[in-house]
Amino acid sequence: MKLQLFYAPIACSMVPYINLTEAGAEFEVLPVNMGKGQHMSPEYLKVNPKHKVPVLVIDGEPLTENVAMAVWMSRTFPAAKLLPADPMKEVKAISLMSWFASGIHPGLTPNNSPKRFCDLPDAEENVKQCAQKSLDENFGIADAMLAGREWFFDHYTAVDAYFFWTFIRATRFELKYMDLGKFKNCHAHLERMKQRPSVQKLLAFEKATQEAFAKAA
Repeated sequence: MKLQLFYAPIACSMVPYINLTEAGAEFEVLPVNMGKGQHMSPEYLKVNPKHKVPVLVIDGEPLTENVAMAVWMSRTFPAAKLLPADPMKEVKAISLMSWFASGIHPGLTPNNSPKRFCDLPDAEENVKQCAQKSLDENFGIADAMLAGREWFFDHYTAVDAYFFWTFIRATRFELKYMDLGKFKNCHAHLERMKQRPSVQKLLAFEKATQEAFAKAA
């Protein structure tokens, strides 16, 4: 089996990188420099017309969307236990990842690119404020879920990798309209994730990729 992961630093392509590493899968990483618009190139659009990362190419067949990738990895590498074995817990895990994708992720991007969401004059700060209001609510829900727990389920799963990305991404913004520090359980989860070899490998790779992009600028 040949696996290729189209990856951009900081983006949610961090999630499948972690999960593939946790699964012990052999995969090739194909960095995408979004700062230079590589995600909009004709070559990349043939792989993913949605011009997003990540894309996991499985024996030449592109698969997009992190939730779908996690389900595929769980089925392909069952020993890694990337999703709970119990059927009800499995669908609840998929539900949580869907929430991260549709509920938390949309509150992150406006902090980086507010003009993509409203091009009215002087609207940028209002866009960020609304986005952070949504993040504040959703991280509060996640924080309550993590109370007294190490992971979202009885053991590490792909859910933890996805939430890790949402929270670490939030920590990299200047958040003027919310207090990220109050989410103690989310921060504790973040620190536990940073201790995992898969995440340490990811962060080292991310740094090296960013440095390579900077040199090529």
